[in-house]
Amino acid sequence: MTAPGNPDVLQLRDIPKPELPSPHHLRVKLAAAGINPVDTKLRAKPTYYPDKLPAILGCDGAGIVEKTGHAVSRFKVGDAVFFCNGGIGDEPGNYAEYTTLHEDYCAAKPANLSLQDSAALPLVLLAAWEALIERANLQAGQTILIHAAAGGVGHVAVQLAHHFGARIAVTVGDNKKAGLVHGLGAEKIINYRAQDFVQETLNWTEGKGADVVFDTVGGETFLRSLNAVRIGGEVVSLLATPLAAADVQLARLRNLSLGFELMLTPQVLIRHGERVRQRRILEQGAQLVEAGKLGVLVSHKLPLEEAAEAHRLIEQGGMLGKIILLMG
Repeated sequence: MTAPGNPDVLQLRDIPKPELPSPHHLRVKLAAAGINPVDTKLRAKPTYYPDKLPAILGCDGAGIVEKTGHAVSRFKVGDAVFFCNGGIGDEPGNYAEYTTLHEDYCAAKPANLSLQDSAALPLVLLAAWEALIERANLQAGQTILIHAAAGGVGHVAVQLAHHFGARIAVTVGDNKKAGLVHGLGAEKIINYRAQDFVQETLNWTEGKGADVVFDTVGGETFLRSLNAVRIGGEVVSLLATPLAAADVQLARLRNLSLGFELMLTPQVLIRHGERVRQRRILEQGAQLVEAGKLGVLVSHKLPLEEAAEAHRLIEQGGMLGKIILLMG
């Protein structure tokens, strides 16, 4: 990324192979990088580290360990790994042939998932897991409404909610997406283009509202969700939607808990222990993949030099699953 702006600011450049920043770091030869909406937002406006351009974007990566620092004990050269690291300006991201990261932030890739597809999983898994398990404390038997359920975070959230025994309603925009999420465990499918998701959720829950709403859309969808959740329920959002006084009063009247999920917080605020906790989530996710209980849908695979096109696809909205960049 050469400057803030439209996708054309992403330019292919030759740079030196990165050196290990510490004895605890690994150098990874990347097979692929996952593309996430946060990448496009950081490209348009570098929120966290605007003074560190040019920068390599991309929080998600997977590849083969090529070099280890002398203090590394968790991995050896040749190991296949996946991770969420860098890409917000503080450390090199993963739109590159090589990257470096601390061994504690790296997990062994799922044995039954390809190395390339493994790059699509980390950020969406962390966001969905933290939102459902750590923010909403989702329990077996509870009802949950998941917005944009066929998207990157959404389709992983459906699988996690199903694994943890929840009853699941979803919003999607077309029949193809409806078929996908039904196959992942959704019970109630709501086409938000043709149906009122608030009324449909109330009908599904016999007028009570869902125990949890997971909002991956923001804006009006978040605000309307305050009426789709039960009294005393929880709305968790990935987006920062401004709340007017009337919205706050409605949430208070209904005794709602409003939760916010930004899985980049441990990286932005430099919290080592929290990043180790996130790595353990990746390890648990890998076990679910290996047990056949979790998968990731990769809808587009583009070469590294088409990073700008990948960003255009993301910004069009309505994505099915994930996009990855291939390094070779």
